[in-house]
Amino acid sequence: MSLDIAATKPHERLAEALAEDLARVNAMIRERMASEHAPRIPEVTAHLIEAGGKRLRPMLTLAAARMCGYDGPFHIHLAATVEFIHTATLLHDDVVDESAQRRGRPTANLLWDNTSSVLVGDYLFARSFQLMVETGSLRVLDILANAAATIAEGEVLQLTAARNLATTEETYLKVVRGKTAALFSAATEVGGVIAGMDETTVHALYAYGDALGVAFQIVDDVLDYGGTSAIGKNIGDDFRERKLTLPVIKAVAKADADERAFWVRTIEKGQQGEGDLEAALAILARHGAVEAARQDAIGWISEAKAEMAKLPEHPLRDMLADLADYVVERIS
Repeated sequence: MSLDIAATKPHERLAEALAEDLARVNAMIRERMASEHAPRIPEVTAHLIEAGGKRLRPMLTLAAARMCGYDGPFHIHLAATVEFIHTATLLHDDVVDESAQRRGRPTANLLWDNTSSVLVGDYLFARSFQLMVETGSLRVLDILANAAATIAEGEVLQLTAARNLATTEETYLKVVRGKTAALFSAATEVGGVIAGMDETTVHALYAYGDALGVAFQIVDDVLDYGGTSAIGKNIGDDFRERKLTLPVIKAVAKADADERAFWVRTIEKGQQGEGDLEAALAILARHGAVEAARQDAIGWISEAKAEMAKLPEHPLRDMLADLADYVVERIS
């Protein structure tokens, strides 16, 4: 093998190990996103699905199933299902957030329109349910249907929490568990279920996905105040969009009267001017808020790895543990 495994990132090693399955997932995605009567559907879907995403969530399903010894065909359906649900939520999110860029490219709603993005997202949700049903497992259908509902619930909760300075870390965690972690945990859990594993194993897979998903979102929030434009977002995007993410929630909890007035003006009222981002960064630094959020992410990763350690030894198990470490390496 010409690939230097030691030099690649964990998600790349995982993709290499699952290359054959991933090729089948990609083929199924292309087949199922087709539409005989509405060519805009594959156009919009392809713009997002083929934009260079890591296929992280489908890989979690494939890895969980393979690690549990599954040798049937339906892990492919489930991985495609997970990717369709994820893509549908991205299409809807970009409309809600009025985003102009995703993964370094113009968003679908910018290239086409909001109506197309919403309706194609709806189509992908419907396609995902068709794929779930084909597995013949009511439990799989229950897990993924619950995940889809939880994602929507998390997004709605975020509407009321995102610009409200009364939002607590507990509410933030509910939002994150909904909009991000729900699909991670469902992706890993259904891999174990389709393989017919015992409840202890299935729960460990679920808990790994849940902790990984929470850490993944916290890291994303931390990067907004300490990353680079190379990650596909600019420093302060969340601040400009008035999103009350974990670093800001931690800073608000320690704010004096002047700092609180600053957050009310910039986040709640949206009155932002020149120098406000720098002022926000200074307040966050003063209270160690970004570092505290980073430590939270590291704690969640430790939890994910502890769950993975409960599973039988397997090369894919080690790759999933490495993947967890890699999530927080981006902010170390």
